[in-house]
Amino acid sequence: MNHPAAPPPDNSAFLRLYTEHQLALHSYVRSMLPDRHEAAEVMQEVAVVLWKKFDSAREFRRWAFGVARLETLRFLRDRKRDRLVFDEGLVLQLAEESQASEERHHKQREALEGCLQKLPAPQLDLVLTAYRKGTRMDELAAERGQTAMSLYKLLHRLRQILLGCMEHTLSKEARG
Repeated sequence: MNHPAAPPPDNSAFLRLYTEHQLALHSYVRSMLPDRHEAAEVMQEVAVVLWKKFDSAREFRRWAFGVARLETLRFLRDRKRDRLVFDEGLVLQLAEESQASEERHHKQREALEGCLQKLPAPQLDLVLTAYRKGTRMDELAAERGQTAMSLYKLLHRLRQILLGCMEHTLSKEARG
């Protein structure tokens, strides 16, 4: 008796999470494997394992970094014959430091995004325009009818406001 095939799982949740964290995972793997080809090879294995064992109930980021760590260590063990492979203890230390650094940067980016949204629309537009690739400050200042120096001073004040907001947000988060 043939049973109807189960409907394919909704893979959009996995794809969203993987895409969101892919660059951070790649940086993490590269911190343990300086050779970009080896890191790319390990990232392929990481993606396969994450795909096969994905569970939307799991905290994806922490789990994915754990999988990346295990796959990198497996790769290193398989290549242990090579005299240029780092000691496993050193690799683990590098991995822990890289993950802590990445988590710090992730929190800082989230805080910055939140603080940017608190800026009034004209200030937000100015910041986004000023830091867009290819923007020339002298041209932007002329468009706004101000001198380049006054624009730099305004942007400096806005950066100070954003920095203060981020520090406040991060310290509040650290206190729990």
